[in-house]
Amino acid sequence: MLVTGNDILVPARAGKYGVGSFNTNNMEITQAIIHTAERLRSPVMVQMSEGAIKYGGQDLANIVIDLARRATVPVALHLDHGSSYESALKAIKMGFTSVMIDASHHDFEGNVKETRRVVEAAHAMGISVESELGRLGGIEEHIVVDEKDAFLTDPEEAVQFIEQTGTDYLAIAIGTSHGAFKGKGRPYIDHARIEKIASLTGIPLVAHGSSGVPQDIVERFRKAGGEIGDAAGIADEDLQRATQFGIAKVNVDTDLRLASTVGIREALTANPKEFDPRKIFGPARDVMSQVIEHKLRVLGSVGKA
Repeated sequence: MLVTGNDILVPARAGKYGVGSFNTNNMEITQAIIHTAERLRSPVMVQMSEGAIKYGGQDLANIVIDLARRATVPVALHLDHGSSYESALKAIKMGFTSVMIDASHHDFEGNVKETRRVVEAAHAMGISVESELGRLGGIEEHIVVDEKDAFLTDPEEAVQFIEQTGTDYLAIAIGTSHGAFKGKGRPYIDHARIEKIASLTGIPLVAHGSSGVPQDIVERFRKAGGEIGDAAGIADEDLQRATQFGIAKVNVDTDLRLASTVGIREALTANPKEFDPRKIFGPARDVMSQVIEHKLRVLGSVGKA
């Protein structure tokens, strides 16, 4: 069933479990996300970035919407990192049921102004809104933030921001970062900051840059001829702890990119003469489904739908 972000995330925050919000760029990724959620009876969010919209357009959105409507678990279609009011409205017109306005590059007042503008328009159409306070480092699509420009979310500012904007859920900077390279060793997650923000606010909180970058997938990627540096992700234990203190939406993109590529590389390595796309993209979908299942179990959303 196609629902809004609030329909999924408000119960998640109350129930102290997380909901995976996975980026899609094609049919196979979308099938892996929704079919796995259906099989495990888990709510799920499928998100498209502005890059995905440019790549797949209304056709890709329609695939998500069709699969979501036919699913028997709650599914929301979410705009990831909407860069402007215009981008958010375009997504709503395309059928999205949740949108993000990322005005975190503005100062506090500018962020409030732009976010409130989107909230007012989206709420008038029954659509939920995510916003961001603080800045994550790393690279994702058109989002490039140098380490020197990244800063963590201030709890007191978070309270003011929510009150002044009416945002439905808030992405907070807590030590995660976009991309496959989140530092050497286990990335530091500021759990005390999460708990403080959660104690002062009542809305669902969002963790961006939450791919685990599974080492078995990384090794398979390398074995199949891929080149990747010292990739590191967010530990399962950190995500599990965060969901106990308000983190309800957990964004995952890199894990599926890696899993998809592993499936394709392994299929072509095993049979270099293969040119049937079903036998190339099918294995990619299978590997992604395995990664998605692991994440849903980690977040505690299995059996919640």
